Amino acid sequence: MSVETREEQTPTPEHDGGSRLSVLDRALYTLFADKADSARHAADREQYRGANLATGFDLFIARVYATAWAGAVLAVVPTLLLALAAPEGAYDGLARLLGSFVPVVGAVPRPPRLVVAAVVGSVVGLTARRTVVALGGRYLQWVASARRDDIERTLPGAARYLHALSSGADGPRAMLQKVAENDAYGETAVAARNALNTAALTGSLGEGLRRVARDTPSRDTLSPFLLKFREHADQGGDALGNYLGLEARMLGHSRSQARQRNEGFLELVAELFVVLLVLPALLVIVLTVMSVLAPGLSAPIPTPLGTITLRMVAVYGAAAFVLLVGAGAAALVGSLRPSERQVTYSRPDSVIETVRTAPTNPASAALVLAPLAALGAGLSHTTGHHPVVSLLAGYVAWGLPVGVVAVRRARVDDAKDREIQDFVHAVSGHVGLGRPFSEAVSVVAADVELGPLQEDVASLAFDLSLSDGPSGTDRRTAALDRFIDRVGTPLAAQTMGLVTGALNAGSDTEAVFETLQTEVGQLHHEKQSLRSELSVYIAVGWVTALLVVCIVVAVDQYVLDGFAQLSAMPSSTGFALDPNAVDPARDRFRFAVVAGATAVAAGWFAGMASRGPYDALLHSSLLGSLVALVFTGVGMA
Repeated sequence: MSVETREEQTPTPEHDGGSRLSVLDRALYTLFADKADSARHAADREQYRGANLATGFDLFIARVYATAWAGAVLAVVPTLLLALAAPEGAYDGLARLLGSFVPVVGAVPRPPRLVVAAVVGSVVGLTARRTVVALGGRYLQWVASARRDDIERTLPGAARYLHALSSGADGPRAMLQKVAENDAYGETAVAARNALNTAALTGSLGEGLRRVARDTPSRDTLSPFLLKFREHADQGGDALGNYLGLEARMLGHSRSQARQRNEGFLELVAELFVVLLVLPALLVIVLTVMSVLAPGLSAPIPTPLGTITLRMVAVYGAAAFVLLVGAGAAALVGSLRPSERQVTYSRPDSVIETVRTAPTNPASAALVLAPLAALGAGLSHTTGHHPVVSLLAGYVAWGLPVGVVAVRRARVDDAKDREIQDFVHAVSGHVGLGRPFSEAVSVVAADVELGPLQEDVASLAFDLSLSDGPSGTDRRTAALDRFIDRVGTPLAAQTMGLVTGALNAGSDTEAVFETLQTEVGQLHHEKQSLRSELSVYIAVGWVTALLVVCIVVAVDQYVLDGFAQLSAMPSSTGFALDPNAVDPARDRFRFAVVAGATAVAAGWFAGMASRGPYDALLHSSLLGSLVALVFTGVGMA
């Protein structure tokens, strides 16, 4: 794997790709790049160095400010429209409220509505702009924090790998190169690549290690590790090997603390997620109730696309808001999942192979089923269903089978990971008896039942039997690489990748497999622990969706009809009621839209906590179809 160069200083447009920058990025850089030099972004610059983004700091800040101004405009325009469209009673009520707190307000002439709308819109716009800028800095902190957690998860395994390599003939630079080429070590591999990049530029590995130790967000873990690695590397191979063995054991003990910190952050995310998903549904219910007493909420507003009302905008805006919250929370949970635990699937290049592998490869299934789901959504719309209903039907028709394929594939992968432990222990036993690695694999393939891993091990044994001769080392590496690709799990990549690098470095075979047994047991235990920890957040997603559905159904069954009757009462009762404020059929459908959006968003969150994007499709499709069935059963859809 080639090592990509990355500048550590704040780049100019040329450092970000020069002529490869888009015209938009060049314009943003010209307009806002000077903001990066202000004192308010000094802390952001430190966080940026730990975030290790590919985008230069000046360009990142320029994009943040451009987004902030766009957000300000998007906040100001609807605020002005709402202020200008608000009924006169609301304007008078606001004036009386301000007068009760500030008596001078009642003594001065009331400004025109346009002036009031402009002032309110300006305040909202400036607030939105400052919020987006602050979120830009917070984003850097989140990325740096996620990198730190990833390093603390992967550094113990990388240290054990380096310890196994230290018994061979490789020097410190070659050892780091092997870590850098192993993506299973996540951000630790990235740090090794950065150190090698800097070493290539400066001609000194020690300088590369020093700079990465200075810039890494893992100041308490990776930084001292790299500095001590540099120090012991200068003292010789024995000193470095002893240090790596001791450090691997110490880092293994510190991982429980990093896991606890991550759990605490996920708990905060889950609590915030529940609040943000429940509030929009309650807001829609309150607006429906208030529309009886506030006719302005149902006043028609002509637009180029048709007549709308403030309540309709609020309802569909709430649905869009919960989808954005769900997508953001799901993305955040996905970024917090250990990168070495995330399985990615690639579809074949051939169309025929893509169709053939659709039942077993979720990436192929997603591509094959997408046109069929789009066709189903189109047919649903042509038969007279509401566009929202048609979109949900198409989404469920696509996401449900793709998710099922992903779950079936995940179960096979889990079974292979369980069998890898037995495979490693069996091979280690034969290697300990003095057998060569290739012979040990052949014996295990013939004598040990390994379930779904049996075919892959047999193929590995055959490939290794062809590795005799002058190019045997290269063939052995290729055989192990093919085995890793066939198994296709992160656990296989981490464990067998250690064998490949260590044996090629000439390390002691028995020592390598002793390390490997410890590694595979630790990794499998961590995988099970992670699954257990994240199961809580799967339950959070489902409970949140079901809670909103229950609230909406209860309001529909016991409250909505009562307010419909109240709105139909004659105005002589002393209340200013709008007889058309509550339409049970219309409001039931709107309730269903918000509840359906909440269910889909909660499914995204639960699925990402489970296994990743394909499980997010499955959970959101299941919850979406469940909501559709419930609302159809109670007559709300």
